[in-house]
Amino acid sequence: MLHDTERRALARALEIAADPSVPLGPNPRVGCVLLGADGAMLAEGHHRGAGTAHAEADALARARSLGIPLTGATAVVTLEPCAHTGRTGPCAEALLEAGIGRVVIARTDPNPVASGGIDRLRAAGIDVELDVPEALAAAAAALNRGWEHGLRHSRPLVTAKTALTLDGRAAAADGTSQWITGPAAREEVHLLRTTCDTVLVGTGTARIDQPTLTARRPDGALHPRQPLRAVMGTSAVPTLPAVEGAGQQVRLATRDPSAALAELFARGARHVLLEGGPTLTAAFLRAGLVDELILHLAPTLLGAGRPAVADLAISTLADRLDLELVDATPLPSPGGPTDLRLTLHPRPTSVSHPA
Repeated sequence: MLHDTERRALARALEIAADPSVPLGPNPRVGCVLLGADGAMLAEGHHRGAGTAHAEADALARARSLGIPLTGATAVVTLEPCAHTGRTGPCAEALLEAGIGRVVIARTDPNPVASGGIDRLRAAGIDVELDVPEALAAAAAALNRGWEHGLRHSRPLVTAKTALTLDGRAAAADGTSQWITGPAAREEVHLLRTTCDTVLVGTGTARIDQPTLTARRPDGALHPRQPLRAVMGTSAVPTLPAVEGAGQQVRLATRDPSAALAELFARGARHVLLEGGPTLTAAFLRAGLVDELILHLAPTLLGAGRPAVADLAISTLADRLDLELVDATPLPSPGGPTDLRLTLHPRPTSVSHPA
């Protein structure tokens, strides 16, 4: 079981691992806090991207620079220390060489190439604690869910986001769509963009809406973490609006969702946010390449207009695409309607119901 000081240290390690300056993408985000025998914090460190020191090595180096002895200290880390030599040495060995006596780990490493740190530490007689509070374990899992998805599936995690009315419309009959939802939902979209390394739209959205695809704070200032801005399609792609400080642009000259994801994965993307129109969303759904849907549902009706999702090639109810409701959260806007955010996961297979 964790001591109170270790719980606080783990919360801090998760906080620094998620620092906005840390890039998303092909490397996991990791934080480490070193504690003395009396529970006092000695040093902290975090991984800052490919080729930089791992969190444990960063924390150890900071402690050494201050002349702090580490024999018998506790290392609290968000991810299992690695046991392999890549651009940097194995973190498990670095902890052993420093004289660390106890290691608290929030999540085991799913990467077969890097895992094994727990076994190495225990074999050396180090006390390894894996029993952490559920909320902190969940936060550690959420921190790198795109990275872990990439390890399992060799493609980015895909979240499709759309705003729609109660009758499933994404735009009115005259094409107007701003704004279906209120300020709270729009603010959530900007926050969501900071958790994804790529925002992807189709040529139609890029041409008609000219979206900036930036992540902004509530005061309108650009967030320090900006996603890659991607447009996919075989037709001529207009340049997205130039915004100083925005993420880079990339054109994916394909209409094939699998090919688009493969190219983004090769570029280091591990979490893609679909913000395109009904055609793009339907293409990814038909291909079975949507892992999560986030629907911002406005309490309003249009009766006609563009649907939120285009044709899914479903001709009979038995072939419908069933979704699992993961979360439903009201999004009240001062002086405006209360939208509803639905988070859903497609089920592997359709579920038949008795007549």
